[in-house]
Amino acid sequence: MKITRVSEEMSFKNPHKIQAKKIFGSPDAEVIHMTLNPGEGLISHKTPVDVFFYVLAGEPTIEIGDEREKVSADSIIESPADIPHRVYNESETTAKFLVVKLPKSK
Repeated sequence: MKITRVSEEMSFKNPHKIQAKKIFGSPDAEVIHMTLNPGEGLISHKTPVDVFFYVLAGEPTIEIGDEREKVSADSIIESPADIPHRVYNESETTAKFLVVKLPKSK
């Protein structure tokens, strides 16, 4: 059994300049744990694979294409491949979420 303790994983450098930790990777999927402090956010970008976001804490705003919505914990948001998307935190509390890429980007 392999156990990953997110709190013990190191953040990796990323173009969004936020805390991001790769917590799972296989040829079929990748999971990244992201933390957005108030005022932080991802840069709008596209991925060549389908992605979904699972909100763990806080109330981040998610944009996918022309749609924009503030979401809360225990929400799953689907983002199809090749559609611009971003997540940002306009609230006053920290937001945490998982990014799951299926299949894993090359």
